[in-house]
Amino acid sequence: MTNPADTPAHRVRQILAVLCVLGALLIVATEAKTQETRVRDLILTDPAPPVRLMGYGLVTGLAGTGDRVSGIAGAAQTVTSIVNLLRRFDVEVPAELLRTKNVAAVLVTAEVSPYLRPGGRFEVRVSSIGDAASLRGGVLWMTPLVADAGQRPVGGAQGPLLVSPSAMSRQSGEPTNTARIPDGGVLEAEIPRPALAASNKLLLRDPDLGTATRIAAAIDSVFATPGTARVDDPGSITIAPKDTGTSFAATLTKIRDVRLRADRAARVVIDARDGTVIAGGELMVGEAVISHGGVTLTVGPTADTSRIRGDVRVAPGTSVQRIASALHAIQTSPAEIAAIFEGLRQAGAISAEIIIR
Repeated sequence: MTNPADTPAHRVRQILAVLCVLGALLIVATEAKTQETRVRDLILTDPAPPVRLMGYGLVTGLAGTGDRVSGIAGAAQTVTSIVNLLRRFDVEVPAELLRTKNVAAVLVTAEVSPYLRPGGRFEVRVSSIGDAASLRGGVLWMTPLVADAGQRPVGGAQGPLLVSPSAMSRQSGEPTNTARIPDGGVLEAEIPRPALAASNKLLLRDPDLGTATRIAAAIDSVFATPGTARVDDPGSITIAPKDTGTSFAATLTKIRDVRLRADRAARVVIDARDGTVIAGGELMVGEAVISHGGVTLTVGPTADTSRIRGDVRVAPGTSVQRIASALHAIQTSPAEIAAIFEGLRQAGAISAEIIIR
């Protein structure tokens, strides 16, 4: 009599079962690997506070959306700036003849690492200080940057402005009078560099006692020496290597490459100017009803997701990304989107930190 366990069909089922188990283990191992992060990604690589630079400049090349002038009374600072600029090139133009519809006066700001050397580039932010309707398509004229009013310039900025795509579409209804220039700034002089903090300390980017403890444990396991890393507080870890034969720089390099599994904070970041919503992971939203302005978001028992003008209905457990897409579909303004998500947090429908910038 043939044993059922010895039949070809049974052996095929056994092989398939083994393959399924191996596949599941491979998926788990892959997910664990992707969830790992390095210590360097959790700590401040540049713990010193940045140097803030600022300047006053002109944006040219606007398509009739610059500062408006009524006679010689409006946008006086823009007219004066253009007159002074032209005088540098030995060109004299009476102020009353100038029209500034293609030019806008702007404030230029930037944050620079105190360890950046002359010649290094950085991003600058540009914002209108007059009544310009839009900076889209403009080019920043060469603008000196100072660390404080009255000081000598330590850098300069110039270049074509980059306006947010969402703002350029004008669907948000927000003015496009802010922009940025990636690598538009150049450091031209040395800036004061503060003394480094104690070199044997790791400073966490987001202070958290659990994360600090896991980092210290991972470092101790790599060096196989308890006490190599000591948690001072949620934002600081002191490193005390036992091997004195290795330079501290080499030890620190090894520590920065240590891998560990760190919890990710539940966080939703909303740009109130263009309505961009960034959420870490699949954050789900519970039941709630939020009404703001002309928009009502209902998260409750419903068969289908509906998106009609002013009314969004979704089922409980819908992700933050899907709710953001639904709000964008009915052309909800960025300010309303920010207020709605803040309302969801206050109602307890979402257990995440809401950051509005």
